[in-house]
Amino acid sequence: MAASKRDSSKQSLYFPMEMLDEIREQAKRLDRSLSWVIQRAWTVAKAEIRQMPDSDGRRS
Repeated sequence: MAASKRDSSKQSLYFPMEMLDEIREQAKRLDRSLSWVIQRAWTVAKAEIRQMPDSDGRRS
């Protein structure tokens, strides 16, 4: 059997309950998993997050 092209690992993330409820609602609406919604959110937001200054005020 060929090795999977996907590199995945298990990771625990903690969200405030209200945020998690919103993510669950969207996952249900989209008929997708929580993991898919979080991964897609990162893909959409990462460029904006990279523009945020570092803790010392520098931008990445």
